Amino acid sequence: MPIKILEEKCTGCGRCLSVCPFGAIELKGKLAVIKDNCTLCGACVDVCPFKAIVLTKDKPSISSTYSPQEAKGVWVFAEQEGGNIHSVTYELLGKGRELANKLQTELCAVLLGSEIEGKSEELIKRGADKVYLAESEEFLNYRSDIYTDALVDLIREYKPEIILAGATSVGRSLIPRVAATLRTGLTADCTGLEIETEKKILLQTRPAFGGNIMATIICPERRPQMATVRHKVLPEAQINKERKGEVISVQLKRDLISNIKIEDIVKEVDKTVKLTEADIIVSGGRGLGKKENFALIEELALVLKGAVGASRATVDSGWIPYSHQVGQTGKTVCPKVYIACGISGQIQHLVGMQSSKIIIAINKDPEAPIFKVATYGIVGDLFEIVPALIKKLKK
Repeated sequence: MPIKILEEKCTGCGRCLSVCPFGAIELKGKLAVIKDNCTLCGACVDVCPFKAIVLTKDKPSISSTYSPQEAKGVWVFAEQEGGNIHSVTYELLGKGRELANKLQTELCAVLLGSEIEGKSEELIKRGADKVYLAESEEFLNYRSDIYTDALVDLIREYKPEIILAGATSVGRSLIPRVAATLRTGLTADCTGLEIETEKKILLQTRPAFGGNIMATIICPERRPQMATVRHKVLPEAQINKERKGEVISVQLKRDLISNIKIEDIVKEVDKTVKLTEADIIVSGGRGLGKKENFALIEELALVLKGAVGASRATVDSGWIPYSHQVGQTGKTVCPKVYIACGISGQIQHLVGMQSSKIIIAINKDPEAPIFKVATYGIVGDLFEIVPALIKKLKK
């Protein structure tokens, strides 16, 4: 064990017991003993006046899984649910094709699922040169442990240069696990990707400091270079029915054993269009005053055949489920029309919707930040404006 008690120095004073946040030290007679639940935090070392506790932490290996010289290809993780490819995959294939062309390498998609071989051609027609297909009943529903094992094994075997995935709930769960296992870098929630051609380094751009600056992050030494990309910030790859590619059925080198058991899957039933797919989004903020007033937002969204969005404040208040949250800690959307009702427009919300084609803001505060990004602004009471708008649209 990398922590030990020096018996010749320990006096049994008990000071280490009082500072251990995990209760991992006990006294046996006049000697302190370290228990198995010790996390090596080092709190006991600092408090011992007799220097009787010694902690040695091994330095982690910094070697990459493989060298940049061995790496080849741009990979896109093709997220699917119930056999349907997530649309963020098509966005990544469009950008991946561009990156692969600059690097003069191949673009590959990785597809894990059950009975989904037919979806491989869909990925090829969107730009993939190869599709690595792993099929198993265990991949029917996402489970982080077996998905991580499968993707890590594929990466170690084929050694891609770049891996892209959507910054979805699945991507945000899976890709950090893969990066940590491979001891490589990862940039999350990217909004831009480019290639520095001389050194073949991926330039990964994402908002930082609450969206006040855009940071460009690189991973010059480790491979693969990994990034998750926000949904709806990139255009989808066009369909080319004439494209040909190769489907590689891969056999996994380990048994798929999961510690996660799925008891049931409960899907949220929306009256309106899915948020990330909608051309029109009507969002409500704190200006609604209470949970019941979201019915007004839903009614307008239904009339417009759009989706319902929300600010973080309303989600935190329990007025509406998290699945409707738009912003830095919610979903990034890019509809043709975004109607913000009673939303002040803090930067955390703006980064999730400011790329909308048309932004219509309704707020009684003429100084609200939302008006700085709005295409059209209406200063007034939303409880007068929205019902009037619904009445007019119904006609």
